[in-house]
Amino acid sequence: MAATNNTNSRISLWIVLVLVVAIGAYYLLHGRDELLIRTATVEREDLLSTLATNGKVEPVEDFQAHATASAVVDHLYVSVGQHVAKNQLLMQLDASEAASKIAQAQTSVLQSESALKNMKAGGSQEELLSAKADLSTAEDQAAAASAQLKTLQALATQGNASPAEVAQAQQRLNDANARVSVLKVRASSRYSSSDMANQQAQIAQSRAALSAARTSYDAVAIRAPFDGTVYSLPISQYDYVQAGEALLDVADLTHLQVRAYFDEPEIGKLAKGQPVKIVWDAMPDRTWHGHILQAPTTVIAYGTRNVGEALISVDDPDGVLLPNTNVTVTVITSQHPHSMSLPREALHTEGLNNFVYRVVNGRLVRTEVKVGVVNLTRVEILGGISEHDLIATRATTPVDLSDGLRVKPQQ
Repeated sequence: MAATNNTNSRISLWIVLVLVVAIGAYYLLHGRDELLIRTATVEREDLLSTLATNGKVEPVEDFQAHATASAVVDHLYVSVGQHVAKNQLLMQLDASEAASKIAQAQTSVLQSESALKNMKAGGSQEELLSAKADLSTAEDQAAAASAQLKTLQALATQGNASPAEVAQAQQRLNDANARVSVLKVRASSRYSSSDMANQQAQIAQSRAALSAARTSYDAVAIRAPFDGTVYSLPISQYDYVQAGEALLDVADLTHLQVRAYFDEPEIGKLAKGQPVKIVWDAMPDRTWHGHILQAPTTVIAYGTRNVGEALISVDDPDGVLLPNTNVTVTVITSQHPHSMSLPREALHTEGLNNFVYRVVNGRLVRTEVKVGVVNLTRVEILGGISEHDLIATRATTPVDLSDGLRVKPQQ
């Protein structure tokens, strides 16, 4: 009885094994015939290669007014968004401090110029009169000393004056004549050339201070240097502003550019004149267009990135795109019109070889291809396959494609 049961168990096991092998063979032979794949047809289209990055809008012609000194905003004549003409008065600052500085500088100039004039004349009027009086007194003293000497000399010949008295009289005359000589020299050349040079330098310094004061005074009346639009106005009328504080910004919004930042590996693909699309997140339905004015010439640190700065002209500014806004720019680095192309997922790479799987009579045929431009979604095919060829992109199940595999394109 036990032997019979063992025999039946062996028979059952063999039956199960045969069924498993049969089922496996069936799926191996017939399941592969029914492998569903997705396909694409070789088509001709205009193929573009692009680079996208961030950038900031800048006015080509920009004017930012600053306070030249601490002051109060007396009058404000414009508002944000207002168009202004060249030389139009934009705002007026308090001019009292600037006027005071002009008066002080003018006084300093007059004083230094008068001092030079007096130096050239030998001194001021008071100094000249005093010097003249001193010289006249010294000359009178010298004449008196000379007369006294002559009298003593005559008396000495008669024995009525001692030689010592004559010598003293002679010394008094010598001293008087020396004083006269000193006063005459002082009257004709009181100041040296270095004194004159120092005073002329003082005049130049005073005049420079006056010019600066006048510039500050003129700066309290702020005018537009060109036709443009006020796009920033951080202050209000009657505000007190510090020296150097920004007052307003004016720009010609019909002439804008974008400073774009491209990562270092992408710089070599950029060239002057390449077309650009510009998008601003604040207005996602709008697109502006431009072209590269200047390709990057160096690499700089920009946050955590190493980038090259490119200048992009905005070809269709309309006054809506504003300075200092952050935008996304997309540069078309190459254009290949009417090129044969496939979805990028259809391309396979093995070493240096590129290939695709053509669908021929229900089987995959590995075919090497020559590749041109590759962008994010499409790849240009330069040779190896023909237009309208059916190419496998991927299987509908997790199965690797291989040469000779029987397939069925999914409808």
